[in-house]
Amino acid sequence: MASGGYYGADPGGGFTDGDGATNDKGDKSGLRTALAGLTTRGRSFLAAGIAAAICAYVLGQSDLLRVGLLLAALPLVCAGVLYRTRYRVAGSRRLSPARVPASSEARVHLRMDNISRLPTGLLMLQDRVPYVLGPRPRFVLDRVEAGGRREVSYRVRSDLRGRYPLGPLQLRLTDPFGMCELTRSFSTYDTLTVIPRVEALPPVRLTGEAKGYGDGRQRSLALAGEDDVIPRGYRHGDDLRRVHWRSTARYGELMVRREEQPQRARCTVLLDTRGTAFQGAGPDSAFEWAVSGSASALVHMLERGFSVRLLTDTGTAVPGEGTDGFAGASQESADAAGLMMDTLAVVDHSDGYTLSPAYDVLRSGNEGLLIAFFGDLDEEQAAVAVRMRQRSGGAVAFLLDSESWLQGPGSPPSQRCAERLRMLREAGWTTVAVPPGAPMADVWRQADRERTGLSGAPSTLGGWS
Repeated sequence: MASGGYYGADPGGGFTDGDGATNDKGDKSGLRTALAGLTTRGRSFLAAGIAAAICAYVLGQSDLLRVGLLLAALPLVCAGVLYRTRYRVAGSRRLSPARVPASSEARVHLRMDNISRLPTGLLMLQDRVPYVLGPRPRFVLDRVEAGGRREVSYRVRSDLRGRYPLGPLQLRLTDPFGMCELTRSFSTYDTLTVIPRVEALPPVRLTGEAKGYGDGRQRSLALAGEDDVIPRGYRHGDDLRRVHWRSTARYGELMVRREEQPQRARCTVLLDTRGTAFQGAGPDSAFEWAVSGSASALVHMLERGFSVRLLTDTGTAVPGEGTDGFAGASQESADAAGLMMDTLAVVDHSDGYTLSPAYDVLRSGNEGLLIAFFGDLDEEQAAVAVRMRQRSGGAVAFLLDSESWLQGPGSPPSQRCAERLRMLREAGWTTVAVPPGAPMADVWRQADRERTGLSGAPSTLGGWS
């Protein structure tokens, strides 16, 4: 996946956009900018020249005066020549990929084109990147011929998810003597999205058929699918090949066979983002594990053909443009997954104290399978979670106990967590206490074993229930 476009700058005193239009700043303003761009070497030469000229005047030494004038004139001439250098360059940035999981690397490709008729001098490039992505990359480009191009690249990596701006790109031009340098910034920047880590999950038998389709209590009428034995009246535009002649003779009017599409099994992934439910911060915190686990479950269920949506404790559902907030068919699954990953990339703790907004969304209808990632639950919020189970065909809860996560790997769940696990199990939840730092795949298998143990029989097509 790539992003970025062409943008340009005129290092001689103005800026140039992609079509070559120049925004000149004026001679006086540009000249002051050029003089302000004197380097330490240039300022030292100028100061030494002025000092030599003053000493020559006081001492009456004409030879020293010529040396002083030469020293003072050299940086001024370099600044003037650099200011009068009129050529244009265009640049582009491409991210590969533009969406990358945490702790993975992305490569940024920079391309510079000399779109003027004159060759450039020495060019120095610097791209602005956030501190969490690494140090600012710097490149030195030698002379670029007229119409020529140069390409460079660098890598970025972040252990923290989020959206990070890259740019704007800075171009620095200097004279051969290093007396003066001018810096121009391009106006365009790109955004790198660091999404949560997604772990491949083992296949287990879930609610619905193997590919995420089931009969369900609600069936969606469509323009293609299996025949329904109940006919309906003919409508203008119906295919005559769908005419049901037996019903036509029975009712005395033209009847056609219904067409319907099997309902895709639904799955809601609930992420608890309450700030009071999690303690600690950083890539290895309980909250980050919950975000990563939610991402893994979303991708896994989409791959199995489920209609999936992401729900938070605030009642916000993603994607919202799908039917009832659920992801669409297979063609839309990739877009839905990208939308949910972008949402998880920037999700943060909420200010709420209750799961009631999420329950209000869930009680609106049959939600199918419910996969929840909970933080600390008090008795009141555990009661809300119990009521959620009544609105789902199957429910799996992953509980992250802050006390054990703060103690580190190997710590058992606290007494309060054990009580919440028992309370949810009695309500019909399949519950798993997530150990600190446990791989999501292992916890996923444990949930399947817990489900089998609750049912008292080997795993069947019925799934988690």
